[in-house]
Amino acid sequence: MFKHNLLLTLRSFKRFKSSFLINLVGLTAGLVCTLLIYLWVMDELNMNRFHEKNDRLYRVMEHQHYADDIMTTTSTPGLLAETLKNEIPEIEHAATTTWVNSNTLSIGEHNVKADGFYVGPDFFNLFSFGLHENPDVVLKNKNSIVISESLANQLFGTKDNVVGKVVEYEHDEEFIVSGVFEGTPRHSSIQFDFVLSFEKFKDDNSWVTNWGNNGPSTYITLVKGANAEDVSNKITNFIKERDEDSHITLFIRKYSDLYLYGNYVNGKQDGGRIEYVQLFSLVAIFILVIACINFMNLSTARATRRMKEVGIKKAVGAKRSGIILQYLSESVLITFFSLLLSLFFIWLLLPQFNDITNKQIELDFNTSFLFSLFGVLALTGLLAGSYPALYLSGFNTVRILKGEIKGSLGELWSRKGLVVFQFTLSVILIVSVIVIYKQIQFVQNKNLGYNNENIIYFGIEGQVKDNTETFLNELKKVPGVLNASNIGHSLIGRQNNTSGLEWEGKNPDDLILFENMRVGYDFFETMDMEIIQGRGFAKNMAADSTKIMINETALDIMGFENPIGQIITLWGDNKMEIIGIVKDFHYQSLHSEVEPAFFILDSKNTWTIMTRIEAGNQKEILESISSFYSDYNPGFVFDYQFLDERFQRQYAAEERVASLSQYFAILAILISCLGLFGLAAFTAERRIKEIGIRKALGSSATNIILLLSGDFTKLVLLAIAIALPISYYLISIWLERFAFRIELSYWLFILAAVVSIIIAWLAVGSQAIKAANVNPAKCLRSE
Repeated sequence: MFKHNLLLTLRSFKRFKSSFLINLVGLTAGLVCTLLIYLWVMDELNMNRFHEKNDRLYRVMEHQHYADDIMTTTSTPGLLAETLKNEIPEIEHAATTTWVNSNTLSIGEHNVKADGFYVGPDFFNLFSFGLHENPDVVLKNKNSIVISESLANQLFGTKDNVVGKVVEYEHDEEFIVSGVFEGTPRHSSIQFDFVLSFEKFKDDNSWVTNWGNNGPSTYITLVKGANAEDVSNKITNFIKERDEDSHITLFIRKYSDLYLYGNYVNGKQDGGRIEYVQLFSLVAIFILVIACINFMNLSTARATRRMKEVGIKKAVGAKRSGIILQYLSESVLITFFSLLLSLFFIWLLLPQFNDITNKQIELDFNTSFLFSLFGVLALTGLLAGSYPALYLSGFNTVRILKGEIKGSLGELWSRKGLVVFQFTLSVILIVSVIVIYKQIQFVQNKNLGYNNENIIYFGIEGQVKDNTETFLNELKKVPGVLNASNIGHSLIGRQNNTSGLEWEGKNPDDLILFENMRVGYDFFETMDMEIIQGRGFAKNMAADSTKIMINETALDIMGFENPIGQIITLWGDNKMEIIGIVKDFHYQSLHSEVEPAFFILDSKNTWTIMTRIEAGNQKEILESISSFYSDYNPGFVFDYQFLDERFQRQYAAEERVASLSQYFAILAILISCLGLFGLAAFTAERRIKEIGIRKALGSSATNIILLLSGDFTKLVLLAIAIALPISYYLISIWLERFAFRIELSYWLFILAAVVSIIIAWLAVGSQAIKAANVNPAKCLRSE
């Protein structure tokens, strides 16, 4: 029986070649899109879940309570990890980590730039990075360094027998290699090459031992059987118990969940990357459904051609279940062919897809993926074939053989409904692509309040750290360097903030967070920032180390009518005079409002050099700077970034959404148009005699084209009417993620509607024109 059904199916494919090819192409395109999204979604869902103790691994987080907001952060006091481990019996291991920095490691004259950070002694007991040595002892010595196999190969030329060897750090200190780990997998959100002991960091940074200061991160693993919610409640006031002035409450969050659920608004979890996972999962379902609708429509449209086949089968004793099985077999078989083709195209497209998504996804035919492929095959085959199978098998045998069954009104309306549904989804995607593109263009071109073009920035290290002012003076002499300055910030996100500002008229109970920016001379000139009142820091003003500058938002909060000359108290006992007001600028992404910020003159506590260079000759200028840097700071690698590129990376997620949405929308439209093309061809074929009669009676080709296109145009217009309000609602929700966003103008929706109509006309028009130009004598003679 299987062989018989297979033979009938293959004969059917051969007999109805156009339908077969349209279904094959449509399903293949839908499966390519669906499987690519599946691979991306699974990659996202697997982030940080490879650790052996994943089910017990948590990150300690803070709710910082301010005057009108709760800010949730992963920064914690430096003493928190060891104190929690000592005092909370449900905590098995705990480790503190700092932030990852790029540093120079050396073996003799061989210098390597690598990323590393300081971690607590329990670090490798929490995280599974393939450490080859005992995790309990590798970081007990303050002068220990643990390196990756890759870094070992770069430094020593081998990963074997390197434990005990000495590595020079920043040409200043020596560390002994105490361990080697395999490396950080691509599914790790933390990427680093080496770690140092946090005890060493504490020795060099006394501020980290104060319960009132934040900065490091704290990770814990719970003992088996411990209840995470109970532990979270237990440590809520842990910091307040040690610092009576604290406004912080603690809670814990499963570490692997934070990658997807990392956004908090006013103390409440508010989405994160999971929103894009859900969005693209929905898009994948939509596109697959659109492809399946094509199959359903074409199968039911051509049902009249197969009525006699069904009638004869029933007459000779075939059961309805057998007929259903036959047509489902056809659907599953064509889906199988489509799946094979889609896997081939995925293999071809995966490198480009990885470039767009910044992933390293591989086509791995493991058990899980094969099971998923089987599920997609079965689901798609049954979904696409279920309606045609039930529809065809339900015909009455006697009426079929008498030729009494024609296309029913219900069949017609079901096909129209499916076409409307198809194009509704397509129009929603078109609107989304247009709006997302406009928003990305808006954030990329918005005036940030400073000029970030042709600005390079790099870290302060080596001799540059010892005498920053001299370095800057010499750097400005390099041909092509327009200006340069230093700052304890990167102007990318919140990095250094405090609530320790007091001023006359402030409510003493209000806690207001200010971004703290320590700068050197010429900073505002280098960045083209506008000082709207007062002046900037000047070299000829010796007392400027006791002055302060604030931005417009800070001024609004303080409420000074005449701010210049007003005194602000910083951190309890530092009296600072306001000398200037800086026009508001964006140091965070445009997802956030501009926050209050202040500037103080403090060159010794900066870590970034900002350099403005001439436009148009960047390659030569950078080579000159690199040469100068190597001479001034021998043994250190000149490692720079362009500020505008780094700023745009804040919108990486949105840009990927925009890119992927464009491709997926094009696919969805093409698949929908394939369906329209097939239905239009079938309609023209079905009405060929009517067309011949109309032409014989004098109807023009234009009238014939309008006749055949009219019904489909009405369906597309109905789809547009349904889609536009839905798309407006959905895209409005997405835009709410941005504090600064475009206005949803009516022309955006008109553009989407026009594009949809034109695309539909192109799909239908070719068949309408072909039918309109047919010879009427030939049409009528075919009778």
